[in-house]
Amino acid sequence: MADIRLRVGIKAPVDDVFRTFATIDGLKTFWTQRIDGECREGELLRFYFIGETPRAVMRVDEIKNQRIVRWRCMVGPAEWVHTKIIFDISHDDDETAVLFTHADWNDTGPFMHHCSTKWAYFLLGLKNMLEGGTSVAYPNDAHISKWG
Repeated sequence: MADIRLRVGIKAPVDDVFRTFATIDGLKTFWTQRIDGECREGELLRFYFIGETPRAVMRVDEIKNQRIVRWRCMVGPAEWVHTKIIFDISHDDDETAVLFTHADWNDTGPFMHHCSTKWAYFLLGLKNMLEGGTSVAYPNDAHISKWG
């Protein structure tokens, strides 16, 4: 099994960064502007990109202590199903560190490479937004390949 691992330092309070991953309103600023569900442990989050069917459905496995948000992919691209997505947030000197992991990939082919680049893009967009810039959440994101 392979993992995507990224670290981004953000000059914003830990609480603000945590809320981005732990609330529907926060997630809409970061990944896609169309989401429904509930950000509570055991609940499902549905993420929409193109069309009326969610492209990814995540079960919220953990939201803890302004520090950890963990999801498990229940529905999505075949390579994503049963993978885990983890946002580990901490204060690190003069920044808030986000350690991102998309874990347990069975296929390390080109789609994983695309997703690695796209996750980095969205996390850097989050950094930009929380530091005073603008969001790049879908549909305002740049398309980097045939997958989006």
